[in-house]
Amino acid sequence: MNQRFLLIIFCAVLQTTFLSAQDQGVFSGGFQSNANFFIRDSLIGAANIPQYDFQLFGAEAWLDLGYSYKGYRVGVRFDLFNNSNLFDPNNSYSDQGIGKWYIQKQMEKLGIQVGYVYNQIGSGIIYRAYEERPQLIDNALVGAQVTYSINDNWVATGFSGRQRNLFSTWPSIVKGGKLEGFISLNTGTEEAPKFINFAPGIGILNRTLDDETMNKVIGIVKNYVGDERFKPEYNAYAFTLYNTMTFGPISWFVEGAYKTEDTFRDPFALKTEINGAQTIGRYQKLSGNVVYTSLSYAKNKLGITLEGKRTENFNFRADPTLTRNFGQINFLPPMNRQNTYRLTTRYSPATQDLSEMAVQADVKYRFSKAFNINLNFSNITDLDGDLQLYREFYVQGQYKYKRLWQLIAGLQRQEYNQEIYEVKPGVPILENYVAFTDFLYKFTRKKSVRAELQYMIVGDDEKAGFKQDYGDWAFGLIEFNIPHWSFVVSDMYNLDPGKNAPSDSNGEKLDIHYPRVDVFYTNKSNRYGLSYVKQVEGIVCTGGICRLEPAFSGFKFSINSTF
Repeated sequence: MNQRFLLIIFCAVLQTTFLSAQDQGVFSGGFQSNANFFIRDSLIGAANIPQYDFQLFGAEAWLDLGYSYKGYRVGVRFDLFNNSNLFDPNNSYSDQGIGKWYIQKQMEKLGIQVGYVYNQIGSGIIYRAYEERPQLIDNALVGAQVTYSINDNWVATGFSGRQRNLFSTWPSIVKGGKLEGFISLNTGTEEAPKFINFAPGIGILNRTLDDETMNKVIGIVKNYVGDERFKPEYNAYAFTLYNTMTFGPISWFVEGAYKTEDTFRDPFALKTEINGAQTIGRYQKLSGNVVYTSLSYAKNKLGITLEGKRTENFNFRADPTLTRNFGQINFLPPMNRQNTYRLTTRYSPATQDLSEMAVQADVKYRFSKAFNINLNFSNITDLDGDLQLYREFYVQGQYKYKRLWQLIAGLQRQEYNQEIYEVKPGVPILENYVAFTDFLYKFTRKKSVRAELQYMIVGDDEKAGFKQDYGDWAFGLIEFNIPHWSFVVSDMYNLDPGKNAPSDSNGEKLDIHYPRVDVFYTNKSNRYGLSYVKQVEGIVCTGGICRLEPAFSGFKFSINSTF
């Protein structure tokens, strides 16, 4: 549908709503913009893409507008991309238009919405329509959704449409629904009640391929030989059952999902060529399943969370031939600690959708109001347990002295499979240690200074004769905050360069500094940022969804505003 026509419809609805509301509704909005000024630095790899070679500038902007009145909600978002590297870090993308619009109406038990719809079933294992703007993930369902409140405890939801692909949609049709409820049982007495609560749910999803996509898949698999050849299916179905049980300090979530036979690409499966030779990577048609559970306990000074997940052949996309983060219909919960410090996040594992067995344990104990400790362990392998993908040990202590100062210190130990996560064949499991401290001192409620020190030691690559990957790192940061203003200066120093670190013309590894300077100004609901950034290549993850970011050199300017 033409975007101009959609905008006319939206404006007409908005104008009608304004007139009937007599200025009694609620109007809201938000604006976000990023501008990048690229400075070529071939030494660190910030080169050989259009932005560094001749464009020199790139920008993105989003303007959200919404209005609500008496059960009506309408909204629209304008998206802009000018020479942007957000869509593809190794290329340039420019376009603009309506990135989202919606119209909602709640009528007693019935709720309807058309336009761009965000929702999920359970924890998202079979379906999640969501946005992660830092990675330009926005897979909203462009279609219609209906919800119906059966009673105070049970709600049914149904939806149908196509998945968003920037300013268009992927051609396959996605439809599904869920039924969610709440049950509370008193296992005690009327005088001393003890409630055990259940929040069960059931969901189903169907994806139907279009003829063009089906012909593309057939064109690929028709060249397969022997048992590797298969007949693709137009329809794939996914089912899930889930429940959250709470009883006193205990909360237990469990979800089991199954997907019927579906086409997907396995990058590690062998493919036999017609001449008998074999290569790595081919399409398969298999069913899939996921089991995920999380058990937590929190009482007094102790908090414990245990998680487990088993994943087998659960790649689910709007188009089976898509790669990276494109066209993903579902979301698989990550099974590693979501770290925050610069060096503790340098090696983060992407969720594996074909073969993953993962466990995680997190323990927090508060010795006093001033001191607490956090311990975390995660272990990720393939389904057979023969291939180690990721392992992390993490300990962190925090001490607060009144409201004057705070000290955080910790140690991280990682084992990270670069061959799987970063597609670097033949490299050994990367092993490292990261020690870190974070000190905050408050002069007043609005004036403070904060400092970080981090140090990473990585193992040796005996075959290469160097440290693994980029080698050892040191990171330092100091941040000063006063009313409205924040100033941050940091440096990431490759003090013991490794195998992949930059070299000079004689092949000698270079110990390079990667400095960064940030200035932020906040006024009411508006925040402005100006930064000089020199950044090394690395993995960037958001909730288990990761991608490899190339090196960056230049200036960044940002605006965030809500109204």
